[in-house]
Amino acid sequence: MSVTVRVPAKVNVQLAVGAARPDGFHDLANVFLAVGLYDEVTVTPAAELKITCSGPDAHQVPLDTSNLAARAAIALAARHGLSPDVHLHIAKDIPVAGGMAGGSADGAGALLACDTLWGLGSTPEELLDICAELGSDVPFSLLGGAALGTGRGELLQALPVGGSFHWVFALADGGLSTPAVYGEFDRLTAGTVVPEPVASPALLAALRDGDATALARTVVNDLQAAALSLFPALARTLAVGSDAGALASLVSGSGPTTAFLAKSAGSADEIASALLASGTCRAVRLASGPADGATVVAPAV
Repeated sequence: MSVTVRVPAKVNVQLAVGAARPDGFHDLANVFLAVGLYDEVTVTPAAELKITCSGPDAHQVPLDTSNLAARAAIALAARHGLSPDVHLHIAKDIPVAGGMAGGSADGAGALLACDTLWGLGSTPEELLDICAELGSDVPFSLLGGAALGTGRGELLQALPVGGSFHWVFALADGGLSTPAVYGEFDRLTAGTVVPEPVASPALLAALRDGDATALARTVVNDLQAAALSLFPALARTLAVGSDAGALASLVSGSGPTTAFLAKSAGSADEIASALLASGTCRAVRLASGPADGATVVAPAV
């Protein structure tokens, strides 16, 4: 018996960040869009909890209980008095440590896969509750589509999307730590009044209308300055994508992946070619969104 769940990557089309809270987190207005780059998590009964991983950059994925997939299995089992004796295999295609929620996707995928394998029949609300305990981006990985995340990003409101948006993602040669980027944000904003984060009505309307040009005028990432401060070379990558015709160029989440909104699939191909030729990134990926959230693609038999 085994269950395989497919889970998407995400891009933040708006990431508005408030000042640091007493608990160290930041209030967010985080508009997520799931895109068609996927990891697949397969769970099989085993004598004890085991994690394996294959795919690009698999060597960077932790294979212990710090992995969100393992933490998801442990959390779900604990709620039901079970032992998390499963083999979790992650077939990785989402860039690792790239600001696209690959680890969070694996957590959501493992949670749904284990719930299905064990026949628990948890409600979406129950699964989302566990996701929120695991991390700020994990609930959206379960939900997919498009959503506004508030609180620290885990409180989700699904958003309507009126069309498909084409993206190019440039993978940097190096990584960025999310806590380090938030720390740099705090340093850069020290002594200033950081506004309360709110979703942009114009951005939400652009998503609803499927209007890529209008969306490009409204995308924003409050962590971008911090990411560029820690990884200055990303500025050149952003410039190359803009010069190649991207409607918008931004750092994806906490980086270091950069994201480029294209007006069409053909334009996305041209942007990707220019980025590769520039030598400012190690690889590019193309994807469109919105994409479905965590989905069982191979149920138990």
